[in-house]
Amino acid sequence: MIRARTASPRTARAINDRIALELLVERGPLTAARLRDLTGLSRPSVADLLGRLGRDGLVAVVGEAGEERRGPNARLYGLVGDRAHVAALDVRTHGVSLVLADLAGQIVGRAAHPVPAGARAEAREAVNGVLGTLEHTMRTAGVPAVHTAVLGAPGLADPATGALLPVTSLPGWHGDLLTALRRRLAAPVLLENEVNLAGLAEHRAGAVRDRDTFVLLWLGHGTGAAVVLDGALRRGASGGAGELGFLPVPGTGGLPSATDCDGGFHTLAASAAVCALARRHGLPAADADDATAAEEAVRAAGAADAGPSAAFLDELADRVAVGTAGVVAVLDPGCVVLGGEVGRAGGAALAGRVERRLRTLSPLVTEVRAATVTGSPVLSGALATALDTARRELFGTER
Repeated sequence: MIRARTASPRTARAINDRIALELLVERGPLTAARLRDLTGLSRPSVADLLGRLGRDGLVAVVGEAGEERRGPNARLYGLVGDRAHVAALDVRTHGVSLVLADLAGQIVGRAAHPVPAGARAEAREAVNGVLGTLEHTMRTAGVPAVHTAVLGAPGLADPATGALLPVTSLPGWHGDLLTALRRRLAAPVLLENEVNLAGLAEHRAGAVRDRDTFVLLWLGHGTGAAVVLDGALRRGASGGAGELGFLPVPGTGGLPSATDCDGGFHTLAASAAVCALARRHGLPAADADDATAAEEAVRAAGAADAGPSAAFLDELADRVAVGTAGVVAVLDPGCVVLGGEVGRAGGAALAGRVERRLRTLSPLVTEVRAATVTGSPVLSGALATALDTARRELFGTER
């Protein structure tokens, strides 16, 4: 005979506390009356809940609901942001950008540390420079310690060990920085692939807030993909899910190898290939392997969208559709987001072309959208991940 089990009073209180905290994160400060409406709890239960959270340093009175109202129900209760702080870092070949935020998600510090090309081989100099910038930003913002940090970087993030797997095309200081941060901060420092973080940012606040299954296709200095299925990020057995640069595709004149993605989809759609394609159509584009140059060429073509510009976008869409068709055939995500510098710059002009071309390559109906998160989507995704991690621990049922 199966005996029915119910939550103990302690567990029930912890669950209610977490629900209330998550409501304060989502909606901002609330009155006790509004918390009763949203949770369905009684007046005494909400009063006890707010008392517990106040004693834990997680909630405090932050104002009143209206000037004409007085009494405990008019008080606004909000999350205590200073209860903890998090850091997010976007690591690139040319430097690092970072932000600091409090537990409520308020940005309290922002900085960038460039790494000159000639200094990239000097791992110690690069790492010390980033650490110095982070510590200066913390002091300036009055942040004594970081609860959680998330570092987004190109390359393979091993899900089993949390290490950055070495890739010959990336600066050696990336891995050294991860080790140094973990030692210096004395706090959890989580590593995630940059494209995965961009995908999470688009899901949280961008082009696919209405989708739980999608693929973000990154088109920038390199190519890659973030795979989100049923609301969960899928990294693969070794963290390599979405390494589309190595996808063998027609039109490259060769095949990729285990150590070099030339000959794969990278050769068709990475920034150097996009710039070369633009020049072939008579459009201005820097003769450099530079994502910014490719972004500018695509944005200008999208604004014109006629003559050589339209022809350039047509051919670029054909290339992108080839790689997208491989993803669609395996995963059937129903929606693909074009991200990275090139994908976002292409906007609806490029996304619409890729979607139409894809219809001729696959029987699976797939919507193609342009990414919409502004600024650094990698940094946005890293910050959201850091906040989620800190809140899970501090809001957990075993407090």
